[in-house]
Amino acid sequence: MPRFYCPTPLATGHALSLPAGAARHVQVLRLQPGEVITLFNGEGGEFDATVIRMGRSDVEVAVGAHHPVERETVRAVHLLAGITANDRMDWLVEKATELGVASITPLVAERSVLKLKGERADKKLAHWQGIAVASAEQCGRNRVPMLHAAVTLKEWLVRAEAGQRWVLSLSEGTQALSAMSGSAPVTVLSGPEGGLSPSEEASALAAGFVPVTLGPRVLRAETAPLAVLAICA
Repeated sequence: MPRFYCPTPLATGHALSLPAGAARHVQVLRLQPGEVITLFNGEGGEFDATVIRMGRSDVEVAVGAHHPVERETVRAVHLLAGITANDRMDWLVEKATELGVASITPLVAERSVLKLKGERADKKLAHWQGIAVASAEQCGRNRVPMLHAAVTLKEWLVRAEAGQRWVLSLSEGTQALSAMSGSAPVTVLSGPEGGLSPSEEASALAAGFVPVTLGPRVLRAETAPLAVLAICA
């Protein structure tokens, strides 16, 4: 059954017009009045809905039964991920959403090739949030991960709340992540291509990040955070 993100109040028995993006998707799929779809608004669970009218640019549906279904991971993982070049960040956002990430904060690291600020940063953030929405629709999640504004590590540390923190590190003696256990929320810091700079890693350790490793092989910048999510799923 097709699934659509509808960030508006949903209630059984009510009729509503779908948001523009969802309406376009319904029209692309050539759905017809009487066909049933699934709606979710990120507030928990999902709703059956029946298409009741197809306009030229709008779609009206009748909201049906609510199902309190959740498909989230036991541990909430928040990624503080170094911005990667080209479309690799798009891929990271898509796959991280599929693997259950709770939120993503793009990190403007010292070695980041792509530097974002101003209007360009706003457009990229909206683009990544759209990828997260589409991925949540596809994979069955009823909660869309939040994409936070891009920051430097220094900016993040100034306003971050206390909590469990891991930093992916290749330093000798680093604890293997497979040995970590628990279900408490955690922030995972990973670098861009080339990794974090020595000063960034030192700042992270001073701020309470625990260095962890994924094994003897060096993973790509967009692969390592996904391996963490797979372990925590």
